[in-house]
Amino acid sequence: MEERLENPKKFASGFCFYKVFWIFIIACFLGDVHEVLLHFLKYGEWVVRRGVIYGPFNPVYGFGAVLIYITMYKIKDGKIIFLLGSMIGGCFEFLCSLIQEYMFGTISWDYSSYFLNFGGRTSLFHMICWGAIAVLFLKFCVPFVDKIVESFPLKMGTVVTWLFIIFMVFDMSISLIASRRQFARHKGIEPRNAFERRIDEIYTDERLKKAYPNTMEID
Repeated sequence: MEERLENPKKFASGFCFYKVFWIFIIACFLGDVHEVLLHFLKYGEWVVRRGVIYGPFNPVYGFGAVLIYITMYKIKDGKIIFLLGSMIGGCFEFLCSLIQEYMFGTISWDYSSYFLNFGGRTSLFHMICWGAIAVLFLKFCVPFVDKIVESFPLKMGTVVTWLFIIFMVFDMSISLIASRRQFARHKGIEPRNAFERRIDEIYTDERLKKAYPNTMEID
């Protein structure tokens, strides 16, 4: 992958915050599409499988893509990318599952039936998938994203990016707050103030189940 220097007169030129953010957004969207298609192929039904309450975005894929990009964007050897991608992806997936269980009392995947799995949170097979995804992502997807994102007009790109930043910060924050309140409700913890009562009224268990149909509670 050819390294590009930053150009202050060009939007998201080179390795910069705006480029990283758009990689995050695109990966969030593609991750959501992947989850929906995968569920359809396995079960023959269209089900929303996103990671936030609003919009077709799955931040797990976004953060995973950003992690791979910022740690390996200078590496050109496909074998090294595959090995590092396998390790980084596996560790990231394991950590995400651990954090979700600790913070919300739920999990979104269980790989206990896979050969050489690690606590059901990741497995050798999924680590290999992460390695392959890392190679495809850095060798093919990133150069394509470079061309698309850098073609945005400077002013328009800046404004649209900050609108997306504000939206995603809100979306991820309210999703986190609502999920934490659901966890607390299931433990019998009453809301402590008017804000938490309002969260309980708006983001009911039924609504969150529609947003996260693949989550499973841990006893």
